[in-house]
Amino acid sequence: ATLAALALAAGSTNAFAPAAPTRSTSSLNAVSKKDTYQITLLPGDGIGPEIMSACKEVLGTLQKKCGFELEMTDALIGGAAIDAKNDPFPDESLEQCRNSDSVLLSCIGGYKWDSNPRELRPESGLLKMRKEMGLFANLRPAKVLPQLINASTLKKEIVEGVDVMCVRELTGDVYFGTPKGIDVVDGERVGYNNMIYRESEIERIARVAGDVASKRGGKLCSVDKANVLDVSQLWRDVVTDIITKEFSDVELSHMYVDNAAMQLIRWPKQFDTIVTGNIFGDILSDEASMLVGSLGMLPSASIGESGPGVFEPCHGSAPDIAGEDKANPLALILSA
Repeated sequence: ATLAALALAAGSTNAFAPAAPTRSTSSLNAVSKKDTYQITLLPGDGIGPEIMSACKEVLGTLQKKCGFELEMTDALIGGAAIDAKNDPFPDESLEQCRNSDSVLLSCIGGYKWDSNPRELRPESGLLKMRKEMGLFANLRPAKVLPQLINASTLKKEIVEGVDVMCVRELTGDVYFGTPKGIDVVDGERVGYNNMIYRESEIERIARVAGDVASKRGGKLCSVDKANVLDVSQLWRDVVTDIITKEFSDVELSHMYVDNAAMQLIRWPKQFDTIVTGNIFGDILSDEASMLVGSLGMLPSASIGESGPGVFEPCHGSAPDIAGEDKANPLALILSA
């Protein structure tokens, strides 16, 4: 459940919160309304602790206004967890997150840990959290706010009115596929990863995307590379089957990822909801963020079929300005 959804349950509103569900989709539902919610805070690294502090002030005001309590408890992730526990996402942090109603994450990473072995890098903790908590769906809105339209590097007539939701599959694809590694073959090093999806993984993200699109403008664009990749052909076939059979009110289209990257810059208002795999979504959602002027202004939500969701800004840890009180906390506040 999103913190925004918790606020909605208590009578508040939020510009990024979804409308009331029209289908039974448990992965998008809030927890039951109650007087007190358990929230795990993951301040992380770099600017993370300072923007989390600012966000806690906003949440404190929200509690008073809406008449519920948030019991907020910190836990370790990323570089801070490596320094303290020699583990980028310790088991105690995982258990605390699982036992919460919701999780709020600032950001992770920094130059200090870049040369560590892969298993001791902050990003490995983030991947572990997503996998262990079953956070298969990442929702990233890119909505141009009138007050910030001049912050975009694109012309006003291109970005004015843009409101795109990118639904990214988060626990499959080349980031998690096996086998993977670096071996020596014929006297030289060879690196390899496996771009792989199960049918069931595609089905569940297609259902989330169909549900989101039905609550927005009713248009869904599925992005793949089916003209080259077998895994993308399976993606296209499964998405088509699910949307056609279960979301007849949603207009489905398909687009190759290279064309989608170009169209996001050429004519972004043609898109309402985009659904795509992990690596394509990683790239396209960052590109979409620049439509609004800055990656540092956008929230995101990572959700699963059950258990708490994780809500975080799209930006990184900005270690170069950490501790200088320069970081804008708006993306974290919008995530909350």
